[in-house]
Amino acid sequence: MQIQATLNRHESGVNRTSFDTNSLTTPEGFRVWRPGLIAYRDAQTHQESLVAQRLHWPFDLLLLLEHFPVITLSRKTDKKNILWTDEALQRAGIECVASRRGGDITLHNPGQLVGYPIVDLNHYQRDLHRFLRLLEEILIRTLADFDLAAGALPGKTGVWIEGRKIASIGIAVRRWISYHGFALNIDNDLSVFKAIIPCGLPDVTMTSMSNELGRPINKDDVAEALIHHFGDILQRPFLGNYDDNPSTTKT
Repeated sequence: MQIQATLNRHESGVNRTSFDTNSLTTPEGFRVWRPGLIAYRDAQTHQESLVAQRLHWPFDLLLLLEHFPVITLSRKTDKKNILWTDEALQRAGIECVASRRGGDITLHNPGQLVGYPIVDLNHYQRDLHRFLRLLEEILIRTLADFDLAAGALPGKTGVWIEGRKIASIGIAVRRWISYHGFALNIDNDLSVFKAIIPCGLPDVTMTSMSNELGRPINKDDVAEALIHHFGDILQRPFLGNYDDNPSTTKT
């Protein structure tokens, strides 16, 4: 099946880009797995298994979860971007873990919505940059549902609100199956970002949905909105929870 669509950035004073999804084909749809609050190392192990399984599935998978406090290092991270000593990180209960994803240094903690799309990029012309733009658009539209005008900045992957970064993105690919993904700040503790230079960008200010809106945000509502836009922008029907599918197993 071919898809024709035009996706435009919300008018927010940030870079407005248009693109189309002409000539894309879709698999059967996508499922969602929500394992809750888990360690980053465990999520990496799950993803390694799921990437291999995706080669035999007729559907894609979106993991939505939270992590215990952890600094993750990409393949190109300069460790000078870690500003706290090992002792200070240990006192704060923050682990450091190497990752195979792209991007640069980032930090996860409870209150973020972390998403790992296990997606066959053969259906997206094996275009990594295009896929990154689609992920940004999913996040932008999710934020718009909560009256937050967000957008992209030229040359800087991620999602921003008036120069403040609210979501980070970094993916990896194996046999053209994507893994790793994005982290959207909902109501997490932003003070611990002082431990790093986020994304290797000096003077970047991190923000969150609750920080911008000045009120608590229901994380389940955010997840439901994101699932809707994930399906809408990638042109795939939501097939239900991964947990509910007896033909798949988690390892």
